[in-house]
Amino acid sequence: MTFFVLYSIAPVYDFEEPKPFSGEKIHNPYEGIDSTTWKKGNFQIQARAWISITDGRKNDPKAVYAIYEQLGYDIITITDYMKINQYGKSKSGFVPAYEHGYGVWKTHQVCLGTDRVVWLDYPFYQNINHKQHIINCLRPHTEVVCVVHPRVREGYVTDDMKWLTNYDLLEAVSHYVNSLEYWDAALSAGHLVYIISNDDSHDVLNPTKVGRFCTFVNTESLAEADILHALKSGKAYGVKINMFEGADYYQKAEDHRNLPVLKSVSVNNDTLIVEVSRKASIFTFIGAGGITKKSVTDTNRAFYCLSPEDQYVRTEIIFQDNTQFWLNPVVRYEDDAPRKAVLPEINLLRTWLQRLIALIIAVMIVVFVVKIRKARSKRDHIHTRHYFYE
Repeated sequence: MTFFVLYSIAPVYDFEEPKPFSGEKIHNPYEGIDSTTWKKGNFQIQARAWISITDGRKNDPKAVYAIYEQLGYDIITITDYMKINQYGKSKSGFVPAYEHGYGVWKTHQVCLGTDRVVWLDYPFYQNINHKQHIINCLRPHTEVVCVVHPRVREGYVTDDMKWLTNYDLLEAVSHYVNSLEYWDAALSAGHLVYIISNDDSHDVLNPTKVGRFCTFVNTESLAEADILHALKSGKAYGVKINMFEGADYYQKAEDHRNLPVLKSVSVNNDTLIVEVSRKASIFTFIGAGGITKKSVTDTNRAFYCLSPEDQYVRTEIIFQDNTQFWLNPVVRYEDDAPRKAVLPEINLLRTWLQRLIALIIAVMIVVFVVKIRKARSKRDHIHTRHYFYE
């Protein structure tokens, strides 16, 4: 009955029709970056919590920090399920966080820069209204809301990304799943959400599941506010670190020390120019709908001339050792800044109609149960009297 009530009172929203990016101006989130201030971070990893009931029971927080520090990570964020882990609070780069959601379909969000756990969730089924309601409930208590591993168990479907708003980042790549099509669906609908890339490791003692994915953040400071501001501003990029078969932690640490870095992303008139510190095998420029617009091979610097039809363009880079970069998009806009999607409003008529129908169903169920009980009581009474006279 509790869950019946929970689902019954959920609001119904009116979502704005998607409005793709447009305009003569081009917004470049990397404008003015300092390529010497990149900080390497992992923003999703589970540790032992809830008396080892949840996945992550093998990850002692001390081991998490020791291994990621060995691999040269500047920002190490533990995101236990429905619990803010305070381990490492005294260290630089600490961000209070947790992974929200306990439903069977893993419709989860990572909350970065949060002050409390929001316990509301719809555990059995979520339509677009439930998903938006959860995001809206997280927002007042969370500086950066991330939609994570959307493809896992189809906790989200790509069509959701056309409508959902009020979140900041999307985990487009992780150890578990590649969800780039979800990112392109959101961007194609005019939602300016930026990338985050994480290990999402549940076993840091397994070298194949740690130090594989990370997010580089452009910030001089490791203060929480500066880290989160850089992520929300798009001054970051996702990375997959190549791992050679049989490599141990010492080899992994060496691979991390030798990673290439993003040097610059600039827009000159309508030309997007991307430069990295080492020759790459291929640069791929990708536009709306995930369509490849141009590829450039064997260089450390590539450019793409944006056409008036290009709503946005993001860049993927693959290096010779198969290390990969995913850059945030440049987008078209008018006025002073890129347009923010309008928050969906609650449709009061449909919401209260849903609640009225639920109330009628609940009353019918109660009446039915009462009638059944009365019928049983009457039958038992008649049977008792018959037994007495026998």
